[in-house]
Amino acid sequence: MSTKTTIEKKSLARRIWRFCWKSAMWFFTITISWVILYKWIDPPTTYLHLTCDCPEGTKFHKEWIDGENISLNMKLAVVASEDNNFMKHGGIDWGAVEKAKKYNETIGKKKGRTRGASTISQQTAKNVFLWPGRTYVRKGLELYFTYLIEWIWGKDRVMEVYLNVIETGPCKFGVQAAAKDFFRTDASKLSKEEAAMIAGCLPNPVKYNIAKASNYLRKRQGQIVRLMNLIGDNYFERYKNADSREEKDQEDKKTKQLIESLREEDLPEKVEEEQTTITQPENIEENNTPIEENNYPSKEIKPDSIP
Repeated sequence: MSTKTTIEKKSLARRIWRFCWKSAMWFFTITISWVILYKWIDPPTTYLHLTCDCPEGTKFHKEWIDGENISLNMKLAVVASEDNNFMKHGGIDWGAVEKAKKYNETIGKKKGRTRGASTISQQTAKNVFLWPGRTYVRKGLELYFTYLIEWIWGKDRVMEVYLNVIETGPCKFGVQAAAKDFFRTDASKLSKEEAAMIAGCLPNPVKYNIAKASNYLRKRQGQIVRLMNLIGDNYFERYKNADSREEKDQEDKKTKQLIESLREEDLPEKVEEEQTTITQPENIEENNTPIEENNYPSKEIKPDSIP
């Protein structure tokens, strides 16, 4: 091998290394700056907003509301429904991931069901920075952005952004839009029952349409309300005021005992369903009770009796 050929190969290797190094630096610079920017500036749009295909007669509605103005009931409802360990984990609930994996390989396989373990932080990262999908690249980026927002934003900002960008119905985004369109009230005034109804539709807000609430959705609403009562209105304060590791562990144990005090079959089923482009809502059950949009009871929602 000539000296010239050796020099050319070393030069090519250097160029490739330089390209990879610069690409990585640009990637981290852009993504970290993006996350820092959204700590102070509300995300103007998301992938779901841009790809939303509204059914005929349905208007696109998104409306931001500051976190401190969102009802505590709404925050507790999504914790009860979507992420019981929200104040405990650092973005990923690895215990829930392991449980979901075991469930899907055993009971879920027999019943033909899939249980997910995405946390509120993961869903926020996906909705704000990424696109729906199940590829390894997309999942890897989700983990990366999840840890970034936990580190840079903190729990309060994660919850605020989550409740403002989630899809809550056909072409409706954020709890403020749901509160006004379905309950004719403000997100700051949502009752436990109203908040639980919104949280109950989140696995698939097009299929589980609040305007045409099925018996399943009403039953899920009642389950979430019961779990909210068990967690307690001081859920967030208990963790914020627990300064030492020992105090946090005690709160973790207390929360776990409260959740396990419900029978397994009484807990809401958590289904992993990616949010996709919206299509015309389908009927869930033959005995659905249609409720015209903007004519939903404004305060009291009495769920069906639950055995």
